[in-house]
Order: sequence, then C-alpha cells, then structure tokens
Amino acid sequence: MNNILHEDMAQRLKDAFPSPDEIPEDFRLSASNYTPCYLLDGKVRSWDGPLAAVYSPICLKQSNVIKRPIIGQVPAMNESTTLAALDAARRAWNNGRGDWPQMSFAARIEAVEAFVALMLKSREEIIKLLMWEIGKNLEESRAEFDRTVDYIGLTVEVLKNADRIGTSFRQRGDMVARVGSAPVGVCLLMGPFNNPLYETYTMLIPALLMGNTTIVKAPKFGVILHQLLFQPLADCFPPGVINFVYGADNGADNMSVLMRTGHIDVFSFIGSAGGAAALVQQHPRLFRLRSILSLEAKNSALIMADADMARAVRECVVGALGFNGQRCTALKILFVHESVADEFLKEFCGAVNALSIGMPWHKGVKLTPLPEFGKVRSMTAYVDDAVAKGGSVVNRNGGTACGTLFFPAIVYPVARTAELYRKEQFGPVVPVCPYGDYEEFLDFVVASDYGQQVSLFGRNPDKIAKLAGYLENQVCRINLNCKCQRGPDMLPFTGRKDSGMTTLSISDTLGSFSVPSVVAARSDSEGPAMIRQIATNR
Repeated sequence: MNNILHEDMAQRLKDAFPSPDEIPEDFRLSASNYTPCYLLDGKVRSWDGPLAAVYSPICLKQSNVIKRPIIGQVPAMNESTTLAALDAARRAWNNGRGDWPQMSFAARIEAVEAFVALMLKSREEIIKLLMWEIGKNLEESRAEFDRTVDYIGLTVEVLKNADRIGTSFRQRGDMVARVGSAPVGVCLLMGPFNNPLYETYTMLIPALLMGNTTIVKAPKFGVILHQLLFQPLADCFPPGVINFVYGADNGADNMSVLMRTGHIDVFSFIGSAGGAAALVQQHPRLFRLRSILSLEAKNSALIMADADMARAVRECVVGALGFNGQRCTALKILFVHESVADEFLKEFCGAVNALSIGMPWHKGVKLTPLPEFGKVRSMTAYVDDAVAKGGSVVNRNGGTACGTLFFPAIVYPVARTAELYRKEQFGPVVPVCPYGDYEEFLDFVVASDYGQQVSLFGRNPDKIAKLAGYLENQVCRINLNCKCQRGPDMLPFTGRKDSGMTTLSISDTLGSFSVPSVVAARSDSEGPAMIRQIATNR
C-alpha cells in the first residue's frame, strides 16, 4: 500500500475504506455465522433475550458514505443470568471440595492441553475476528493468537517443573512439612479490548490450573471471537468451572451485582484504575478479595544528546504507535534533549509519515481503524488542547481523521499544563517535550500517577546507570535503547502507583491465583508418613 503523504489526507482516508465487494474473499465475514450464545455451567446456551449489536471499526463505503457495519450480536444479559453464572461457579468450587479444586495438577494440565488442541482448530477464524472486531492488522492478529497458545504451553511447563508443586518437602529442626499451592476460590476475570484473546487467557488458564473456578467478562470489543471457544471449553472442563458473561451497557452493572454479593474471591482486571476502583469498592468484605490489577500507564522515553538517533527513532515509532498506540505499554510521551530535538523530530516525523494506513488485511499496514466509539473525537481534543497551550502538530497531515481512521499527530512542544502531558491518551497522538536537564524528566516521572516503565536512549553507561538507580524506585521496568513492552512472558510485569497491583508473568501469575498450603508434623511421629500419603493423594 502506498505511503499516505497527500495534501488531501481526509479524502485519502475515506478512500481507504472498502465497499463490501472490495473486501478480499478470505477476509469476509458473515454475521449469520455467529449465533448469540453464552457459556454457563458447562453448557453453551442460546440466548433469546435482548441483544447488543457488535459494530466493526472497519467502516464500509456505500454510495460514497462510510458507516460502521454490524458484524454480530451478543447477549445483553440481565442480573438473574449473571447471578446464575456466579451460582454455577460457586457450586463447582463447593468451598474447595468441588471436583476441579480437588483434582490433581496432572489432571488439570491434561484438561488444559485438550482445550488447546481444540482451540487451534479455530485459529484462522479468530484471527479474522481480531481484525474485524478491534482493527488489529493481520500480522499482529496472528501474533496474538500464537502468543496466547505459547503462553499456555509455557505455563503448563512451569507448573510441571516447579519442583512438582504440591510435593515439595522441607525439614528444619524436628519439623517436617509439605509446602504446596492451593486455589483461592471463585475468580472474576476481566480483560481489555486491545488484546482480547491473549489478556483474557493469560488470566483464565493460570486461574484454572491452580484449581479455581471462574466467571469471565468478555472485553467491550473483541467479544464474538470468544464464542468460538465456548464449546471446546465446555468439552474439556467440568460444569461451572468456566462461565462467560456479557451485559447491557457492556456489563458494568452486572459486574457490580457480582461484586456486591461478596462471593467473588479473586478479581483479576486489566483496564483503567477508575474502573477497577469502582468495582473493588463495592465488595462488602474487602479483606477477602484478592485483586490482580494491571492498569493504566504513561510510559515515557528519554532521548539523550548522545543517543543512537536511528535506533531511538525506530524504537519510538514502534513503541508509540504499535496498534495505533492502544497498549498500556506504549510510549505515551517522549522527552528529547534540546540539542538534538530538531534532528530527532525530523527523523521521527519522516518515519511516522512513512507508515502505511489502511485496512487490517493489507500487507504491511501499520495504522488501522480505531475500535472505540468517540476515539477520533477524543484524540482531536487532546491535540487541540496541546496546541492551544503552545504546541504545534509538527508532522504533515498529523491529526487528520475520517471515520475511524486517525493519522498520527506528533505534538511539540507539549506544555506541562496540557492534558497530553499527564493523561494517558491511549491512541495515535505522540507528545514530545524538549529538556535541558535530566531533572525535568525525573520530575515528570516522580509527579506522574503511573509507574509502569520507561525507555532510556543513550550511550554513556555512567549516566544510564545513575538514572536507572533513581528510576527503579519509581517504575518497574527500565528499557535500555528499546521500547517498553510486556514480553518476554517469563519476566515480571507489574506497575507502581496507579499502574497495577500484583505481578504478572508466568510463574508470578500462578502464584497470584493460589495461596501457599502447608502441612506440618513432628519428625519423630507418624506425621511424616501421613504427609507423604497426602502428597500422593494430591
């Protein structure tokens, strides 16, 4: 696809949307293929109640008018159905005496591996739905599916090799103990729309492997694709262990209903701090609720005077605009030393303007339609506010929009009073700030409500080491001459301040969905033999 460097960018964006007959045959959807259903108590159930339409961000052009098409429908669940899902999960848990929490790790692993084998059969259809539901390009949609499968496999391997969890013995003095891991209870899992498959299943599978029962709230976008996996889940796991729910107005009220019962033991949520707080505060027994939260971030990059400019530009383009900047790990603000600001901006603007924009199936496309309603309007508001406070859009055609397409805007300089300076924009707007002293950058990091990651671009090891020493007490990951990111999945992923609570990585997540379990006895009694029998039974 040709780079879009045209004065009439709005028309070019409009022309990027296809008419129905211009969609390649391999990527066409038929709404009739997706029947509204939900997963409750081990059965895939049809829904004859109110429905919520699922709109694609891929606008279609008809009679020179572009419009978001409806590509399917999902249940608009009521309170009683949502509570039925909770009842099913509680029965399956049965105060820790249910079949699933009592099952051995080996048996749980067998169920998960059987599910993955069935999941792989839906790979191509799920990839297609990732494109249509959230606008993710073909390459990244494939990567999300494959990474999800890889994560599940790695999690299983960690569980198999972790000193045979449940059979670890320790002795000190005259005490002998078996130290294992026990499930927590009923889990409510809520993933984000930007990685609707990966983030959902990187919560669900660890929760299941550790013996918990679950209620999964499908993300606000990327909802239909989960229905393809309902029957495999029903086939591989006992009734009530996994329940998928939806809801009117994206289910927010229904999630409140679940929280207010006090019967949710684990709340795992990836999204906004405000959304998490609103739900957590409704739980009547907060000390009985374990919260696993991955929240917002305002990850920053520092480009030093001696930075490798080519590398810094390359990493910042991908870091700021991968999937249109719709990642919590995206670079949300760039600080560039004033001595190299002009050089950086010239190279950075050129690289951004060279990004191809179009539909997700186009080869090499990097900028695609935005799924959230009103997102183009909110991005424009950020730009207008920053410009009103002294900034300028410094790349050609930056901020031009049509329908759900928004060409990235690079704004420079961005004042401290601008919304872009402190808020997470979560989209294709890149604020750039000049600095003369490192303290200006450190002041930003310290004052920020968020503390997930930073990226440092420079060549002086002494300066890098000194900055890293300060920053490691403010953020949880420091990336040297590379963008911010979650992977690889074996590394801890967490945040300080309002960016998160608990740690996500393969081993850490298994720990988050379990509690240590100790059986101890005196070594000079029949206790050790009993402990061995308990371990054998588990």
